[in-house]
Amino acid sequence: MATTPQLLAELAASIERFAPRDGVHPTAIERLSLIRASRPGEEPLHAVHQPAVCVIAQGSKRVMLGEEVYLYDASRYLVASVDLPITAQVVQATPRAPYLCFRLDIDPAELADLVLQAGRPASPQRSSSRGMFLGQISPVLLEAVLRLVRLLQTPEDIPALAPLAVREILYRLLKSEHGWHLHQIATTDSQAQRVSRVISWLKEHFAEPLRIEDVARQVHMSTSSLHHHFKAVTAMSPLQYQKRLRLQEARRLLLSEDVDAATAGFRVGYESPSQFSREYSRMFGAPPARDLRRLREHLGVSLAS
Repeated sequence: MATTPQLLAELAASIERFAPRDGVHPTAIERLSLIRASRPGEEPLHAVHQPAVCVIAQGSKRVMLGEEVYLYDASRYLVASVDLPITAQVVQATPRAPYLCFRLDIDPAELADLVLQAGRPASPQRSSSRGMFLGQISPVLLEAVLRLVRLLQTPEDIPALAPLAVREILYRLLKSEHGWHLHQIATTDSQAQRVSRVISWLKEHFAEPLRIEDVARQVHMSTSSLHHHFKAVTAMSPLQYQKRLRLQEARRLLLSEDVDAATAGFRVGYESPSQFSREYSRMFGAPPARDLRRLREHLGVSLAS
């Protein structure tokens, strides 16, 4: 078997080939994206990280979940098992050695099916329900990742072989020391799975008033149990989660649609423009109008460079 440095070098070369410019590049393989950045991020990216496994071939990145910091590079992979509002920033990248990342979105249904065959992993001595974790990269996982990426060179093989390669990647993750996290999310009626259902509800209804008692009743949990398990998975309360969804959507509206701050705030569920402005400033570091000018200036520089 090739060594880890050799496998990473091949992965980096493949990503550079199929992601020749900076940005996120969807591929011919469903749910697989390749990401490239030639310089560190000047502005943190606020987004909802969908369930996915990310493997860095070159460079490094910082991800913040609430107050927690996840710093990873080619020695460690990152997995998000549920939708999580995060702040992310590439911290190591140059034009000669760009940040290069493999990202495979995880299909919960496919994961649940595989769990039935892979069996229950051993519970860790220190159990954590967090929906994001870092793992040590291994040659067997890298080999599985490369088997999937190599298929981009032979598109005719993708329909038959890509599902097998994806399945192997998920299997390797389930068999890793952190497989317990994914097993919990995929197990029907587990506490983590119930939290996942609450997350889905919040994503669909984030602009509506949050009545935690009603949401808890839907997933057959007490309000105290829901608060406890929700924070264990997401590192934030349901109300904090909803607030981040609202503010991220408001920022998107301000940037992509011709609306003012009051309108954007109202559309995402805020009744008070002053409260919206305060919370927006707290999250993004500036009031809506100033933040929007800064974002547009940054985007103009990025497009020109």
